[in-house]
Amino acid sequence: MNLDINQIALHQLVKADDSVLDMVLRDSLLPSNNRVVQEMMVELHRVYSAKNKAYGQFNEDSEFANAFKRCRKGNDDFLSFTRRATARLRDELIKYPFAESGVLLFCQYRHLATEYLLIAFLNSCNSMRVDEQLDLSITHHLDINHVDIVARVDVTEWETNNESKRYLTFLKGRVGRKVSDFFMDFLAASEGGDTKKQNRDLLQAVDDYCAEANLDQEQKQAYRQQVYSYCNEQQQADECIELKQLSEALPVFNEKNLQQFSTEQGYDIADSFPVDRPTLRQLTKFSGSGGGLTINFDALLLEKRIFWDAATDTLTIKGTPPNLRDQLKRCLG
Repeated sequence: MNLDINQIALHQLVKADDSVLDMVLRDSLLPSNNRVVQEMMVELHRVYSAKNKAYGQFNEDSEFANAFKRCRKGNDDFLSFTRRATARLRDELIKYPFAESGVLLFCQYRHLATEYLLIAFLNSCNSMRVDEQLDLSITHHLDINHVDIVARVDVTEWETNNESKRYLTFLKGRVGRKVSDFFMDFLAASEGGDTKKQNRDLLQAVDDYCAEANLDQEQKQAYRQQVYSYCNEQQQADECIELKQLSEALPVFNEKNLQQFSTEQGYDIADSFPVDRPTLRQLTKFSGSGGGLTINFDALLLEKRIFWDAATDTLTIKGTPPNLRDQLKRCLG
C-alpha cells in the first residue's frame, strides 16, 4: 500500500484507582521510517477505510482545528501540538463515566494524492504467546481491528475547498449516547450530513427508476446488483458514491439516466456522499427480525424459491437449508 508517514506521535491516558486519568506523554515523535510503525499505520488505514463513517466539519471556534492550522503554518511543532491535544482530550474524557485507559495516536500521512491527519484512541488487549523455550507468557497489543474511536481529516480537502463540509470523517456509536460524542466534543466538530438518509434515498430512487422502466423482477434485481457492485467498490477504495459516475455506469431507460430521473422526481440526493454498507446491503439481501423470527435471504431468490403473498402476509419457502431441515426432522420426529 502506498502510504507515506510524515509525522506520528503516541501518548497514553492511564486510569488510576481513584478514577483520575493520568497522562503519559512522549518526548519525541515515533520514527516514521520504522518498519513496525509503518505496518501499524497501514493496518490502521486499512481497517478505518473499511468501516462505515459519518462526515462532518470543524466548528468555527474549534481549538483543535486552530492549533493544527498553526502547526501547518510552522508556528508550532507537531509533537507540542499532540501533547496539548492529549491534555484537552483527557479533560473532555473525565466528564464521562466510561473513561478508560488508552493510547492516543496522531498521524499525519499521505495516501495516493491526499494528505490526512488521523487521530485514534486505541485500546490494549492481552494475549498469550509462546517463546523460544515454549513457555507461555502474556503480552499486550493494540486492538486495531476493533478501533471505534477515531477521526480523520482530509487535510488536502480542508485546505483547498472552503465550502467543503465533508473533510472530516469519524465513526459513530451504535446504541444510546454515542461513545464517540466525547471525541467530537474534543475536536469541536459537528456532523455534516445524514449518511444513512442519503443511502436510503438512493435505494428508493433506484427502485422507483426500475418501476418507471417497467423492469421485471429479474431485470430489476440485475440493475440493483450493478448499483451494489459500484457502491461496494467505492467503499473498499474508501471513496464516496458519485451519483454522476454511478449513473454513467448503469443502463439508461426512457432516455434519462438515474441522476436525471432523481433530479426530475425531486429526490434530495447529494452529488457525492459516503457509503453506508448496512443500508446498501438491502440491494442484494432481504432481512428482518421480530417476534422470535429472523429471516435473511438473497434477493435473487425472490419469486424463485421464496414467494410473498401480500394479502395474507405469508412467506413461502421452497427448499430449506440442509442444517435447518435436519433440525426440523429431529424436532418433529
